[in-house]
Amino acid sequence: MTNGNAASLSTDQILQEARRLREGLSGDVHEHLVEAIYADAARIADRAVTRPGRAARPTFDRTLDRLVTSRWLGFPIMLALFAVMFWITVSGANVPSGWLADLLVGHGYPWLRGLAQSTGMPWWLSGVLVDGMYLATAWVISVMLPPMAIFFPMFTLLEDFGYLPRVAFNLDSFFKGAGAHGKQAMSTMMGFGCNAAGVIATRIIDSPRERLIAIITNNFALCNGRWPTQILIASLFIGSLVPAGLAGLVSAGAVVGVALLGVAFTFATAWVLSRTVLKGEVSTFSLELPPYRPPRFWQTLYTSLIDRTLFVLWRAIVFAVPAGAVIWLSANIQWGNVSVAEKVIHSLDPLGLALGLNGVILLAYVVAIPANEIIVPTILMFTVLTARLAGVGEGAGVMFELESDTAVKAVLTAGGWTALTGVNLMLFSLLHNPCSTTIYTIYKETGSVRWTALATLLPLGLGFLVTFGVAVVWRMLAG
Repeated sequence: MTNGNAASLSTDQILQEARRLREGLSGDVHEHLVEAIYADAARIADRAVTRPGRAARPTFDRTLDRLVTSRWLGFPIMLALFAVMFWITVSGANVPSGWLADLLVGHGYPWLRGLAQSTGMPWWLSGVLVDGMYLATAWVISVMLPPMAIFFPMFTLLEDFGYLPRVAFNLDSFFKGAGAHGKQAMSTMMGFGCNAAGVIATRIIDSPRERLIAIITNNFALCNGRWPTQILIASLFIGSLVPAGLAGLVSAGAVVGVALLGVAFTFATAWVLSRTVLKGEVSTFSLELPPYRPPRFWQTLYTSLIDRTLFVLWRAIVFAVPAGAVIWLSANIQWGNVSVAEKVIHSLDPLGLALGLNGVILLAYVVAIPANEIIVPTILMFTVLTARLAGVGEGAGVMFELESDTAVKAVLTAGGWTALTGVNLMLFSLLHNPCSTTIYTIYKETGSVRWTALATLLPLGLGFLVTFGVAVVWRMLAG
């Protein structure tokens, strides 16, 4: 280098020198440019390269990566972060869900029933349209919309910030050991918000075989539609087994345990699939860890609410409308001296009891397949119908919820529920067929009836197997 001061020139100074040259002023731009390039390269190497006896200069990205990808701290940070996200989602959705339920169910439903009566609408038509279609849609919107509107923006903010690729980095070895792709970590996390969205998120996986594994196993991620059922049943039947001071902690631990069991089933099922029907070598991929950057709040909000939340919600509503009609009709069409619903429930009772469940639960999961959000109101309605409980609910085929957990437990206990029923419902809520929105999304993404059927029936078969095993062991210990 001929000029000792040239190496310290910045890019802006070089551009100014070039402009002076264009204006006819003197300056050795070529020499300055070459020396500035070498100087920049030296600064980058000094900052990024570790040499014997001298570590690379610390930067914000490197310091943060040493924490979030650490062998010892990476997983606790990841678990704590997502635990906070789920807590914010579940607790934060309570208020807006209450508002929507009060608006759509508390005020909208009575107004529509009054309107139907004032216009002379036949009772059966009012039942199908208002008690069935409208009420099912209202429950889906009030329970499904707020959690998604909270979870998806937080998830997208982490994605924009650059943290989610670090999650895939942390979990890559686990998914690789199970014969799956490391990027499945991100689609699995998305599945905790909504399984349909999680299935769509598998598009980031290039390998068709590994993408199928991610699609088939995504239902084991406990979506937000199943959290209310888990929390309610854990509070009623798990928390009640311990002293009142420990009830909340034990109930929360039970729900977290079910969610972690779902993760275990994800790895186990992926391992089996990768060695049977989807046998093949795990593909290698280069995971680029992008630099951390400030999230783009408004773009994130738009992407989350329009492209994810409303898109998924619309699909759920499309399936919820006919489901509401089916639920009302099943409870009001007579078969002999009882309704169709009661007839089917009595037929399903032997299977349900063998699984530690009952016919009410099995029928509820059949007719409420469009959305897990209406499982509890459907179960309550069918329980009142079959147990002939007077003064509870709004009538046959009308879904409802009760104000207090004590009232809910009283209804379920009157329907023959025990602690085994509650435990196995939590397990069956995790291990059963996907909702119709997810099934439709799986078909759209795979274009295959075969893979859609496998993704639908595999978790259901596991649910039957697990609940039957738990029921057998429970009864052996009790006897």
